[in-house]
Amino acid sequence: MRRAHRAARGAGAHRRGLDAEALAEAYLRLSGWRVLARRWKARGGEADLIALRAGVLAVVEVKARRTLDAALMAVTPRAWARVTEAGRHFLAHADVSADVAVRLDLIAVAPPLEVEHVPGAGEATEPL
Repeated sequence: MRRAHRAARGAGAHRRGLDAEALAEAYLRLSGWRVLARRWKARGGEADLIALRAGVLAVVEVKARRTLDAALMAVTPRAWARVTEAGRHFLAHADVSADVAVRLDLIAVAPPLEVEHVPGAGEATEPL
């Protein structure tokens, strides 16, 4: 019984995460960003969104929590390392100008439709 409950709770969290990513993507698009990738996976890393605007490539981590403050505090150094690795992989495989500025952004999401974009929130563990 416990396993079933944990699996159901995990499925709900996964769904909320996907919904938060969709909301973050819509927010970026409405803010003039061109979303180049969603859920970009690389060995040792994943970025929820990768977007481009005015010569800036944002590798984005999306966090959904019950409050914006909780979402803003939810990203660990290990998560930023995974986002960094995904960004590095994306740059190696995508057709993106070499002179773009790359940064790690956070988009925090909380119910019902609160969104906060924090440009440059993450610090790359190694240069991108």
